[in-house]
Amino acid sequence: MKCEVCFRKCDLSEGQEGFCKGRINRDGKIVAKNYGRISSAALDPMEKKPLVRFHPGSMILSVGSYGCSLRCPFCQNHEISQVDLEGQCEEVTPQQLVDKAVELVLYGNIGIAFTYNEPMVGYEFIRDTAKLAKEKGLKTVVVTSGNATISTLDEILPYIDAFNIDLKGFTPEAYRYVGGDLQTVKDFIAHAAKKAHVELTTLVVPGKNDSPEDMEKMAKWIASVSPDIVLHLSRYFPRYKETIPPTPLSTLESLQAIAKKYLHTVVLGNV
Repeated sequence: MKCEVCFRKCDLSEGQEGFCKGRINRDGKIVAKNYGRISSAALDPMEKKPLVRFHPGSMILSVGSYGCSLRCPFCQNHEISQVDLEGQCEEVTPQQLVDKAVELVLYGNIGIAFTYNEPMVGYEFIRDTAKLAKEKGLKTVVVTSGNATISTLDEILPYIDAFNIDLKGFTPEAYRYVGGDLQTVKDFIAHAAKKAHVELTTLVVPGKNDSPEDMEKMAKWIASVSPDIVLHLSRYFPRYKETIPPTPLSTLESLQAIAKKYLHTVVLGNV
């Protein structure tokens, strides 16, 4: 059976896991192996997602599971995104998570953010939880690489208020570097922006996605979707398997100036 969640379309036999480690062919049906399994949770500032034009100054209950459809060499969360943590996570139901989010309203919480690993790997848990969250008046956020199909996105889109989507670069080479697919992400961004608040993040890695010409093309394309989309340009630091030196601040500033010709808001991160 083929999994239809992301561009890889893994062909899985009975009992076989997908590339992402979060989905499996079980009893003739491909399901989320990581459903309801929480590896990480924190009450975070909204700006940490990062979202700067969506309820700034508020807090949001952020949760992650395990698994990812990409293999970014610089992954900051590789301990949960690149490994199978079945049996090492706390199991919660959608109702239990929503109840916890409601309890935290007293501490400034306004909702639930699905983040840390690649949440779309387990989109069913997002969908089921976000439905209940909306009934309680909570906000819902998804932080994702956007490497999921439109049919998968449509499963959650009616219940999600905001996305931060990684745009890893704007060339096929940049996406080969992280093991993703540029067109899939572009389609995801354009579709999500029709129904939800969208902000984008590009981690600028020297020699991989820091070309001024590519930034010009990327900013123009984002503006064609909407010039109101916020672009976060984040500074890279060596992590996981990547040893390239950190991004010079001057590179970020020059790319920011280019992007600002087309977009209303371009902010720098990790500086």
